[in-house]
Amino acid sequence: MSKIFVLSDRKFKEALNLPVIKFKYLKKDIDLSGYDALIFTSKNGVEAIDRIDKKWKSIPSFSIGKGTSKEILKKGGNLIFTAASSYGDDFAKEIVPLLKDKKALFLRAKKVTSKLNEILKQNGVDLKEEIVYETVCNECENILPPPKDSIIIFSSPSTIECFFRCFSWDKSYKAVVIGKKTASFMPKNIKYFLSKEQNIPSCIEFAGKLRKKLL
Repeated sequence: MSKIFVLSDRKFKEALNLPVIKFKYLKKDIDLSGYDALIFTSKNGVEAIDRIDKKWKSIPSFSIGKGTSKEILKKGGNLIFTAASSYGDDFAKEIVPLLKDKKALFLRAKKVTSKLNEILKQNGVDLKEEIVYETVCNECENILPPPKDSIIIFSSPSTIECFFRCFSWDKSYKAVVIGKKTASFMPKNIKYFLSKEQNIPSCIEFAGKLRKKLL
């Protein structure tokens, strides 16, 4: 039976880990006073600010999706909005009416692929940004390549970059991609399947159904 791989060290049921990426949380001082809202586009942003200053929990949080919202609630944050779309640009358009003329802080990765920040600023949101974590590639020599017939889940542009930095693509592999933005970074010669929902558990569920079809 084909094995399903998630390209990080995070544990998920029904999948194995292939940790081609790791997250580096940055140590820094952030003055949270005066902000009307915090904006999160990943669980990592939540984890990062929780390590920096616990005061974030009292500030209204705006989340890009269910996974991020779950992390906010798990850590005791003040969640007031979860986006209907898990795409950054769409998320920005959803929250513009709620944040116009307010001061918001976007807790973000070093690299971002959406125009969330631009959209909010262009529509009257007083937005500040703080880079609180970055995604880096793990050393390739410490990772074994996935066996033939594996189903590999690509959950971000970074997972694509780091996977192909370490491995070549075997024609027996199947690729499941988390969303259209990430798919735009896939090598043009590789066929992929697009998950209907933009979160890793949904990708794993989709990969499981795909595996059954391939039996």
